[in-house]
Amino acid sequence: MNIVLLGIVAYILVQLLIGMLVSRHISSEDDYLLAGRRLGLKLGTFTVFATWFGAETCIGAAGSIYQSGLSGGSADPFGYAACLLLMGLFFAVPLWRRKLTTLADMFRIRYSPKVERLAVLMLAPTSIMWAAAQIRAFGQVISASSDFEVEIAITIAATVVIIYTVYGGLFADVITDLIQGIALIVGLAVLFYAVTKANGGLAESFGAIEPSRLRLFGGGEKPLLEVIETWAIPITGSLFAQELCARILASRSHHVARASCLAGGGLYLLAGSIPVFIGLLGVHLLPELENPEQILPRLAQEHLSTFAYVLFAGALISAILSTVDSALLAASALVSHNLVIPLAGNVSESGKVRIARTGVLIFGIVAYVLALYAEGVYALVEEASAFGGAPIFVVILLGLFTRIGQAKSAAAALVVGMTAWLIGSYALELATPYLASLAASLIAYLSVAVWENRTLNTAAEAST
Repeated sequence: MNIVLLGIVAYILVQLLIGMLVSRHISSEDDYLLAGRRLGLKLGTFTVFATWFGAETCIGAAGSIYQSGLSGGSADPFGYAACLLLMGLFFAVPLWRRKLTTLADMFRIRYSPKVERLAVLMLAPTSIMWAAAQIRAFGQVISASSDFEVEIAITIAATVVIIYTVYGGLFADVITDLIQGIALIVGLAVLFYAVTKANGGLAESFGAIEPSRLRLFGGGEKPLLEVIETWAIPITGSLFAQELCARILASRSHHVARASCLAGGGLYLLAGSIPVFIGLLGVHLLPELENPEQILPRLAQEHLSTFAYVLFAGALISAILSTVDSALLAASALVSHNLVIPLAGNVSESGKVRIARTGVLIFGIVAYVLALYAEGVYALVEEASAFGGAPIFVVILLGLFTRIGQAKSAAAALVVGMTAWLIGSYALELATPYLASLAASLIAYLSVAVWENRTLNTAAEAST
């Protein structure tokens, strides 16, 4: 395993080197946060795919499907793939045409600076939790490939990831995403071939999967609302994530923005089917596995040669690095561009880049602490998608496509929706807190919008 660990270290160092070389061309905030707004279709497709295809797909989803069957993958890869496809079909072009720098700019332009700041306070924690999930998974890979304890491995992982991201910027992220995306597909394909060959071939492998584990929506044991909740979180809760919106805003045209999301979503679903298959087959190959999140690394150790295992480990590292740098960059972009710089006043372009890099460092440390104490990768990702996702979805959806509501409507939806989710999740322990938050946000927005409209009409009548 020392040779494997050396291979992983070499792979990480190559990624760090690429990030550092590309980062020398960063001279402005647009360069650092949006790659100069010059992404083409090839880079756009791979960066959407690689950013979204994170540890939750390779480590978390495979483990969840190992435990619960196909219904355990409702969020990943199926829900998140649907999210990417919906973004490409309906939202990428309208968002790109607004020429935003971050998603939070939308709240300022459509509503007010106060609503913008409120949105940042809800969007940034989502990115930090997502980064924490990747760091925890990184630790799992290192732990499985060496004698390190998981806590030590997570510490090593966090250190590497923070350094990598501070230097990177979006353009470095996108360039490495191309390499990481190819490595990811090759590594998963190698594992798929080795596992099916060891199990007697493709037909034998599929035949070994119990039919009861192939129910995508469960076996009817869950009430309908709980099933809808499970799918709504990854689809609507992640649709307007800063990580995805940054790729759209960085595209050189609206055609590239749309096509990148559609192609990236399709590639995501195709590659994501491999962890799904291995998770389904895993109970047959490794019954009673104590830690389901170790299913992919354990099977790789058992069935791959040393060289092939290095390829596979590189694939996992690719999935993790390509997501965690995007998540930390997203959190920093929101806080630096939409909170710190407006308060600081006149800041030079180099100063804006320094502020953004400092934000990456701070949020990387916070994500590391979260990674140490989290229950698991999948739980962290679901929490990230649910946290504030419902009110953000409602406010942007109505703000992007209608003229209904103003600043007070948006603020009411954000506050009421977030409060409903917190109470539903932690005080009342509802089975469907996300749906409750979604409904509360919509009702609050529309109710206040009616009041705003009446107020404006009354004022107009009084003035005449």
